[in-house]
Amino acid sequence: MGEQGKSFIGKMIAGFAALPLLGATGSKREKSSDEQQDKEKMTKIIRRIRALGFQWEAADPFLFCVHHEDKYPAGNDDMAPDPDSLKGRHIGQDFILKDGWRMYHGSTVPGFPGHPHRGFETITVVREGMVDHADSTGAAGRYGNGDVQWMTAGKGVQHSEMFPLVHSDKGNDMELFQIWLNLPKKSKMVEPHFKMLWKEDLPIVSLDENRVKIEVIAGKLNEQLAPTPPPNSWASEDENAVGVFNIHLEPDGTFELGAAGEGINRTVYYYEGNELAIGEEIIPHYHAAEVDPTEKLIFKNGSETSKVLILQGKPIDEPVVQHGPFVMNSREEIQQTFEDYHATQFGGWPWGKYDQVHDKSKGRFALHADGKEEIKD
Repeated sequence: MGEQGKSFIGKMIAGFAALPLLGATGSKREKSSDEQQDKEKMTKIIRRIRALGFQWEAADPFLFCVHHEDKYPAGNDDMAPDPDSLKGRHIGQDFILKDGWRMYHGSTVPGFPGHPHRGFETITVVREGMVDHADSTGAAGRYGNGDVQWMTAGKGVQHSEMFPLVHSDKGNDMELFQIWLNLPKKSKMVEPHFKMLWKEDLPIVSLDENRVKIEVIAGKLNEQLAPTPPPNSWASEDENAVGVFNIHLEPDGTFELGAAGEGINRTVYYYEGNELAIGEEIIPHYHAAEVDPTEKLIFKNGSETSKVLILQGKPIDEPVVQHGPFVMNSREEIQQTFEDYHATQFGGWPWGKYDQVHDKSKGRFALHADGKEEIKD
């Protein structure tokens, strides 16, 4: 790796380290002794409501979730914004919305050039737009518009996530969630692995005369089973009850979500809309609700479309020590991770550049480390 590459990745790690790890073990709001009786049921079912920012606090076994929403312009021949539109931006660390979009760590194409991970998994749920993946195992892909990528970093991998502006004749709207799911100590040093959950393969639960549609990304809902997660994931063991559900409610849509069960953390993220209630309690727009997992939830939507993400799972209940893109169980393991990364670069970088983007003519595809290729369109 050249000195320029080392300098760039050092800045990337520093950027990740600036993001605090929130809510790794969850939290519960204590009831005050003088609460009104009509609030007691609410605080039994809804334990806490909080506003959402760019990085969403999550409960064990999840680390956090980041919501990206950018209204990118039409792309040029390099699938990039017009260079004039980059003026006035903090290129390399552009996280402030300007003209409706951000470059993040990208300098030509928006996104996140090659950077390392160890000790957890990323679940990247792309609602709109395209992502170009490349990694240190030689795997690559282009996915989006409903696809999900599930990557186990395990003992260490470098990967890039770029957002190519594939349309030159119209805007390139982007919306995605990246969910960080922890790995237990027994699995933190497994081999890296990535899997595509193509939109065509994700089951949809339709309720209330199709006014409610629930995309089952992980887990099981109403007998609909999500595609199998990577083999070493915490989600691969049924008893851990990991669920990731993305819910679309049309106006006046209602549905009942059964209890998750004792000892399961469940969080409801209300990210689009203004009139959603759980029982009799209104959830404000762009807020999260931590709920009692032993209680069923009755959702009632108002007069406009609402969208909700639900994360649930049995806690791993182990120490969590994070430094930027590394998540381990102790500070000594974090120090060892830095030493390992400096010695091996987690396999190096086999691509010509850290902000790798694929040919504009390519559709959705996945090239795996073993040479197997999936072509979707």
